[in-house]
Amino acid sequence: MGNRSESGPKHLRIVDLLILAVGTFTLGVDGYVLSGLLPEVSADLRVSISEAGQLTALFAIVYAVGSPVIAALTGSWDRRVLLGGGMMVFIVGLMLQAGGPNFPTVAVGRIVAALGAAAYQANAFSTAGLLSDDAHRARSLAVVAGGASLALVAGLPFGIIVGQVWGWRNAMWILVVLAAISCLSVGLLPAAHAPRLGLRDRLLVLADARVRGILVGTLTVMVPGFLIISFLPTVLHASGVLVVVAMFAFGCGQVLGTTAVPRLIRWRGAPFVLVLGAGGVTAFAAMLAVTGTTELGAVASMIALGLSMGIAIVPQQHRLFALVPARAPVAMGLNGSAIYTAAALGAGLGGGVLAVAGEIALAPTAAIIGLLAVTAGVAVRPERRPQR
Repeated sequence: MGNRSESGPKHLRIVDLLILAVGTFTLGVDGYVLSGLLPEVSADLRVSISEAGQLTALFAIVYAVGSPVIAALTGSWDRRVLLGGGMMVFIVGLMLQAGGPNFPTVAVGRIVAALGAAAYQANAFSTAGLLSDDAHRARSLAVVAGGASLALVAGLPFGIIVGQVWGWRNAMWILVVLAAISCLSVGLLPAAHAPRLGLRDRLLVLADARVRGILVGTLTVMVPGFLIISFLPTVLHASGVLVVVAMFAFGCGQVLGTTAVPRLIRWRGAPFVLVLGAGGVTAFAAMLAVTGTTELGAVASMIALGLSMGIAIVPQQHRLFALVPARAPVAMGLNGSAIYTAAALGAGLGGGVLAVAGEIALAPTAAIIGLLAVTAGVAVRPERRPQR
């Protein structure tokens, strides 16, 4: 089913990559759509906006815990089974949210959707990596990551437009249709099996110091962006249209970053590209403290910040495949967990900084964490360590 042979180059067809990208796009839109619908959700479910906002945090926590566990328990399964099964579970979660009569039911729907997303997303990346050789892996990972980046561009505007015209529940039903298309498309993918490992071997991936070094880099480089996104209206001292435009700009920057990253990895290698992305995150987070007070400056800085974040994501996945190819699916689950842990930490840390030091400290705090990411990227080079 692919364009691969045992002796020739090994890589997925573009149509296969697009199937995976449609799935990550659908998951990504669900992750962002509620941010644009919080007033409608809170009014419909008769809870406060802050309580409605916890639905997003709940999704992140369940994903962070579920991703590595699912990856460990299903290590050698055919990726198509995991992708299709994960998307089916995700659809059930969406339907519970769309039809849930009260907050507890919708919260259960978020939990179910997060488990489905955890099964799908990490395996979408592992499928792209397993079915691509070293020369094509960065491109394959970037296309799949591009689906999630496009979701950031579309998710918030989609939520606001649909919420205003048809209501938040219909936005969920539209996602059900998109997820069903993604689920049915999975059967068109070629078979992909990870190497067979014992359960103990899969669970001990985190004991590998080289994997932990990669995860530290992922965690630290993602926190600044999530901190700023979580409190973007406060960082920009604005609301309404400017916030939507700034989020759109951030998403466009991410798309540009994921588009450019394969060439950058071929040029200087994944560790250098991570440091490049972390340096950009640091610089442009700090710049927001100054430019965030003007519309043009805010939008330009958010494009650059998104570009830097987009550059920083794929190198980590690429490094995990290079370091632990036999355990890559489990490692990818851990990397996904690190990203969603960063989302929770960014929101939590931002809330603490806001309470203690005020809104003026948000962007500088993000920049300081970015410096930690640069330091970790320069100092922690797992590629130099032998496997123990």
